[in-house]
Amino acid sequence: MSQNISPLAGKPAPSSILVDIPKLLAAYADLQPDPSVPAQRVAFGTSGHRGSSLERGFNEWHILAITQAICEYRRAMGIDGPLFMGFDTHALSQPAFENALQVLAANGVQTMIAAGGEFTPTPAISHAILTYNRGREKGLADGIVITPSHNPPADGGFKYNPPNGGPADADITGWVQQRANALLRDGLDGVKRMPLAQARAAAGTHEHDYLNHYVADLASVIDFEAIRSAGIRMGVDPLGGAGVHYWAPIADRYRLDLSVVSDEVDPQFAFMTVDWDGRIRMDPSSKYAMQRLIGLKDQYDVAFACDTDHDRHGVVTRSSGLMESNHYQSVLIDYLFRHRPQWSAAAAVGKTVVSTSLIDRVAKRLGRELYEVPVGFKWFSAGLFDGSLGYGGEESAGASMLRRDGSVWTTDKDGLVPALLSAEITARARKDPGELYRQLTKELGTPYGDRLEAAATPAQKARLAKLSPEQLHSDQLAGERIEQVLSHAPGNDAAIGGIKVVAASGWFAARPSGTEAIYKIYAESFKSQEHLQTLLAEAQQLVDVAVADP
Repeated sequence: MSQNISPLAGKPAPSSILVDIPKLLAAYADLQPDPSVPAQRVAFGTSGHRGSSLERGFNEWHILAITQAICEYRRAMGIDGPLFMGFDTHALSQPAFENALQVLAANGVQTMIAAGGEFTPTPAISHAILTYNRGREKGLADGIVITPSHNPPADGGFKYNPPNGGPADADITGWVQQRANALLRDGLDGVKRMPLAQARAAAGTHEHDYLNHYVADLASVIDFEAIRSAGIRMGVDPLGGAGVHYWAPIADRYRLDLSVVSDEVDPQFAFMTVDWDGRIRMDPSSKYAMQRLIGLKDQYDVAFACDTDHDRHGVVTRSSGLMESNHYQSVLIDYLFRHRPQWSAAAAVGKTVVSTSLIDRVAKRLGRELYEVPVGFKWFSAGLFDGSLGYGGEESAGASMLRRDGSVWTTDKDGLVPALLSAEITARARKDPGELYRQLTKELGTPYGDRLEAAATPAQKARLAKLSPEQLHSDQLAGERIEQVLSHAPGNDAAIGGIKVVAASGWFAARPSGTEAIYKIYAESFKSQEHLQTLLAEAQQLVDVAVADP
């Protein structure tokens, strides 16, 4: 990725950059957001509401208002089954959970909380919703996931999953966001709340064993017999995340040679190596954040990690070290569609517009339809739910797939399953995924990919988000004729919030950042590293001209 790499990148986190947890928690309880300031309002992005209490972006008032809005949304939609709620290991997740429970109990919502206060991965909540709803037409369940995913330790996050088990779509989040902000403006007038001890003891509050329900069902999606009989040696680094206590029961139940590198939980995440920009980020797709596991690669046949809510995966092989997400997912798709005979012959391959085109080539060779959508896992949920998608994956290492029998597993991202599938692949192929990737590129071509970021004003970002193909004044890209200019995704015709330009040997996509004063350009070449750099340079010129101030 074309960035200014911090001198701290890949090194153990110095104490000077560790977050002050007591200060963070005090800010959560004591600082109130000002709804007249945009950065302090409730704002749902592709993964819920996120922010830091230190910047008044994620405080007690936000959670009370959002939870009340969710209760009102449920009533309006007739959703009256149980609500499954869990939280990860970020410091702000526990108080947010407690505040949400106070509101849910006061609103009479049947709430399923983790037995013994256990941390809960995102996929375990999606799995619980879908398992409960199977065969039901009324009294449907939904869920709340409290996590900012792999974001830095000072952040909090809060996400709603409707009865399809996946991330809420824009219609739902727009409604909840609008109502929550109205509650903030009214000083929380209209929020129902009861004391925490009373909420925990409420008739509608029940403990649910997320861990054992999820672990016991994993054999429906992974061939553990193949892994066990091949004697695959595995290592896992939970990165101090919500699945930290899931891995040992998985190893025990399925009799696997699986070592947990560390089961430490620390809200400062002081054990991490620093990410590319000098911040701590529990990102299993970052070589800087994954230094601990990369250093252990030769001890295992395959090793893997997940982010803080365990909805993303990172795979480390002896042959290649940490695999790029696009590379591993290409191998994973190629493997799954050849080793899941019970999947429908019509089940498609789902990818985002900024994922590698190697996936397109894999899908074509498999004789599978490609379903290409904008960035955001919510676009895959319906297809995974009804089995029309065998697999849905994002370039940022988030994916899910069907059970072995072709029925729905999760409709939100699952980091544990793709991680464990790296061992199934190694067992069956007798080669690790890194070796299989090299084999794949010999057969289908080698992609060279990168991403760059450029400064953009709010007005320029808005123009980029609405850019039409007619506004791109060129018919050439890096020496080749432009074949396609897309403002909408080919799979579902949804706006991609930017533009994608495709030529015979490469493509680029440009999108504004949802949170920063920048836009991002993703590019890929099937020719060479030099061709990739030409693509990126020309892409930036084309975009700059198209979004320039009038």
